[in-house]
Amino acid sequence: METRTGIFAGDDPFAIAQRWLSEAETSEPNDPNAIALSTVDSQGLPNARMVLLKEIEPDAFVFYTNYESQKAQELDGAGKAAFVMHWKSLRRQVRVRGLISREDGPKADDYYASRSLKSRLGAWASRQSQPLSGRGALMAEVAKVTAQQGVNPTRPPFWGGYRITPLEIEFWADVEFRLHDRFQWRRADAAAPWAVTRLNP
Repeated sequence: METRTGIFAGDDPFAIAQRWLSEAETSEPNDPNAIALSTVDSQGLPNARMVLLKEIEPDAFVFYTNYESQKAQELDGAGKAAFVMHWKSLRRQVRVRGLISREDGPKADDYYASRSLKSRLGAWASRQSQPLSGRGALMAEVAKVTAQQGVNPTRPPFWGGYRITPLEIEFWADVEFRLHDRFQWRRADAAAPWAVTRLNP
């Protein structure tokens, strides 16, 4: 078996992902934690959008959203999702496919409380993914919830986190002549050991 060295070295894919993200935080001009999240609807039609990854746990990746949004409905419906995190400055990407569960407890409360007041009020005001008559209607709703919630709003019951527990993680790095390096970490289930395979570019 090939020994992985350099940027691919290590026996823990989450530690490698965190290391790459930490490097990107010093080189990427905007949102190094942005991921392109992919889901499917009840008809199997795929969807994708950018969201911000908020934590790499020892065995999962966590982000937050409105539970009434289209993405949340698709996440809950399929119970599976994928994302790619790409950094132009490093010429690297991480691809993840896995199982979905909600983060709807104290960790979600803590993250919500860490956001700016305007962002917390915005979470209350936005009926994410629903039709909006105009920006004025949104700002009126912000004013309304500001009066209702005050300066210390609690986390809305329709807002929280999702955890992706991966079954596959791929680390990709650009190499000249498009002879890229790709290593896929794969396991049968969340309790199984990882198998690591180098893939053709």
